[in-house]
Amino acid sequence: MKTIKKKIPKFKSTDEEIEFWDKNDATDFFNFQNLEKISFPNLKPSTKMISLRLPEALLERLKTLANKNDVPYQSLIKILLSEKVNEEFKKVS
Repeated sequence: MKTIKKKIPKFKSTDEEIEFWDKNDATDFFNFQNLEKISFPNLKPSTKMISLRLPEALLERLKTLANKNDVPYQSLIKILLSEKVNEEFKKVS
C-alpha cells in the first residue's frame, strides 16, 4: 500500500486548482483504498423543464388534489409520476 506523502497546497483560484490537478496524480495525495461513503442529503437533483399537454379536466383534478394535500400541483405530479414509474419498473424487473 502506498504511503501518502504529499500535501495538497492552498489554491488562490479555481483556475490554479484545475491546473494543479491537470499536472498531478490524485493517488499521490489520497489513499483510495480506504474511502468513506458520504452523502449529501440536502442536494436537490437536477431537473429539466418540459412541456406536457394534459386534458383540462385531469389538470383541474390534480390541482384540487394538490390543494387538499397542501402541496403545489407540479410537486404532486412529480410525486405521482415517480411512484407510478417505480411501480412499473418493479413489474418488469
